[in-house]
Amino acid sequence: MYNMNNLYKEIFKRKSFHFFIGGEPTTEEDVKLVSDFIITVEPLYPDIKTEIRIVKENETTCHRGADYCILFYSEPKGEYLRNIGYIGEQIDLYLTSLNIGALWFGIGKTKEKEIEGLEYVIMIAFKRMPENSFRKDMFKSKRKPLDEIWSGEQMDIANIVRFTPSACNTQPWFVENKENTLEVHRYKKPGKRGIMPMDKVMFYNRIDIGIFLYMLETCLNEKGIKYQRELLPDLSDSEVEKTLSAKYKM
Repeated sequence: MYNMNNLYKEIFKRKSFHFFIGGEPTTEEDVKLVSDFIITVEPLYPDIKTEIRIVKENETTCHRGADYCILFYSEPKGEYLRNIGYIGEQIDLYLTSLNIGALWFGIGKTKEKEIEGLEYVIMIAFKRMPENSFRKDMFKSKRKPLDEIWSGEQMDIANIVRFTPSACNTQPWFVENKENTLEVHRYKKPGKRGIMPMDKVMFYNRIDIGIFLYMLETCLNEKGIKYQRELLPDLSDSEVEKTLSAKYKM
């Protein structure tokens, strides 16, 4: 089993490959390694049934030059979207460790929209890429400034976790550090609307929170910071600016 603690260093290397240009063939051995890793991932909500499948890119609507796509299916209950984000980011970082480029492809579709009662949620496209095509300096990449995602004491991990990937690049998280507790919110900037319908924004932002929680925990674990996690249900509608998703008491 891959040591999950090793994934921290991949945060600095990973990047989103919006197009897989100049890549190398993804081998059957690569696919086997990814498949073996998938069965070791830790869900955020073990009681929610999920299914993860690897298919050729041409079996999906993703046409970015990838070789394969990882399809995520889930029982549509509770915080299933957050759960998929949490699971998927483990795989995303593991792909980086193999020099396999990845892309959270939020708008992708697949032929099989349902498997044994589990609904299709999202996909990650991937292809083996040259090592020099990954990030060399994460801090040069464009992300929200720290003061837009964090309030209170700025811990060392704050400037790392802000580089969390986002399924549609909305980066919908905000952390309040108060009284030895990190409160993680799903955040929607007031009045801001893009071209994507609001229901789709809500859908992907809930996945993004799961991605963020995994990145936050990876940083906390790397720094040896002990915490007690409390997960809260996301019942807010589209007009709420901040929705409390989780608390990490240290």
